[in-house]
Amino acid sequence: MKKFLILLFIISPFLGMAQTFENAIGVRGGITAGIEYRYYIDDANAYKFLLGSRSDGIQLHAMKEFHQYDLFRRTDRLVFFYGAGVHAGYEKWLQRYSNDNSTWYQDRYAFLAGMDALLGLEYMFYEVPISLGIEAKPYFDIFGRRMFRIELFDIAFTLKYRF
Repeated sequence: MKKFLILLFIISPFLGMAQTFENAIGVRGGITAGIEYRYYIDDANAYKFLLGSRSDGIQLHAMKEFHQYDLFRRTDRLVFFYGAGVHAGYEKWLQRYSNDNSTWYQDRYAFLAGMDALLGLEYMFYEVPISLGIEAKPYFDIFGRRMFRIELFDIAFTLKYRF
């Protein structure tokens, strides 16, 4: 992975000097860590798909994003975005059982589905097609190990390659 990022930084200025892009692929590190893909419909709208892992399971998130480029007067590189979406997948945990003589553990699985919100800031480098961001993605699990679970602080850092 380290060699890939070094190669990406070296060749990216030669790949395209234009500032137009339609796609982005990247990594997200947080409670829900994973790989994400963003498809830009236009400058202000995008769809984001995140294949993430949390709770020893895997979830697929699909979200609609809205971008605002002119929110900060000093720079047009800092982008504010927000959105909402849904997720589905599974989670895994270790269940403890015991009786009078012994104790044992068993893997348990549950289907997981819910809704997501999204709020973040992203800094776009125009010299290279890279962006760095910080985002909050609170989620609400409707189904899962625990019904109606809410997580408000799924904060993450992101690194994306735009093409």
